[in-house]
Order: sequence, then structure tokens, then C-alpha cells
Amino acid sequence: MFLIMKYVLLGLSLAAPIGPINAAQMDRGIKYGFWQAWILGLGATTADALYMLMVYMGLVSYINTPFMKTFLWLFGCFVLLYTGFETFKNPAAREENNGDNVQSGQNRKSFIAGFLMSLTNPLTILFWLGIYGSILAETAAKYSLESLLLYSGAIFSGILLWDFTMAIVSSSFRNLLADRILHGISKVSGLSLVGFGCYFGYQGISFLLS
Repeated sequence: MFLIMKYVLLGLSLAAPIGPINAAQMDRGIKYGFWQAWILGLGATTADALYMLMVYMGLVSYINTPFMKTFLWLFGCFVLLYTGFETFKNPAAREENNGDNVQSGQNRKSFIAGFLMSLTNPLTILFWLGIYGSILAETAAKYSLESLLLYSGAIFSGILLWDFTMAIVSSSFRNLLADRILHGISKVSGLSLVGFGCYFGYQGISFLLS
């Protein structure tokens, strides 16, 4: 049980640091409520699951090349800058459900936004390649395949737990705070995404020129 909790905490440590996913979840939760923030988190978690599978299959080394790193930094820069400017230009305010078709379209947008932000984040790759890769090697040497799957699931559970927590927190702000404060939080989230986008762009250009 102690080992399982350790891996759950490891998953939390991946998801918890301030980053573009958390900023985007905060904006979605304020604007649309719990489910949109949760779906965006699920999109990001799906990308994490993809990288976890690639590490397990030994394929992530093909992504960890200078060309792919440069591409991911620059494409991630585009995704974050676009999302950040849109968030800043259209600050969040409480929006009501306008029908199933609108809701379904918003669900897809939230999921794709979370998926792309996590998929194009080279720091995510570094985590799965460095930390999960070493855990995979250590666990495979000491434990059975069932234990390996169990501990991988515990890491994944920690990520999902943090996404759920962020969705609750952001949707609570939506219900408790005045619109003017919500607009301010949304603008800060937008600026944060733009800042991460600029950082990604700087890293991509550095890789390109090196």
C-alpha cells in the first residue's frame, strides 16, 4: 500500500506544478463550469497516457531527437500563444448551457486543447522519459508485470486526482466570485499561457540555432 501511495504522489507531482494545463483548466472552469475543466484535464491526461505507453514500448527515444524537440517546442509555442491570446481577449465569465450541440462542440474543443497542450510540451516528454523510464526499469527488474501495471496505474491515478481537484477549484470560483474578479483571474490565466508560449518559442529557437 505504501508503494502504491508513493506512485500516486508521483503522479500528483507531475500534474501539480503551475503550468499551461492548470492555467487553461482554471479559465475553462470559470467560464463553463466543472465539466469543461475536467474534460480539458482528461485531454491532457490522454496525452500523458500516450507517452506512458510509448516509454513502455521503447518508442519515446524517437521523439527525444533534436528535430522532434524543436518541432514540439515551436508547435507548443503556437498552441499556447493562440490559446493565451484568445483567453486574454475573451476573458471568462459565467456562461449557461445553450443546447446539446453547443455543449458537445465545447467538449471537443476542451479535450483537444488539453491534449495538444500536453502532447506538445517537451517537459512532459522529459518527465516520462526520465522519471517514468527509470521507474519502469527498476520495477521491471524487481517485480512482476502485474506490479508494473499496478504502479503505472497509481501514477495515472495521481494525475487524474489533480485534474479533478483543479476542476472543482475552478468551478467553485465560478460560483463564489464576482464577474469582475473572474475576468481578472481569466486575464491572468491568459497572460500565463502567453508567457509559457514565449518560453516554448525561446527554447524552440535555441534548439533550431544550436
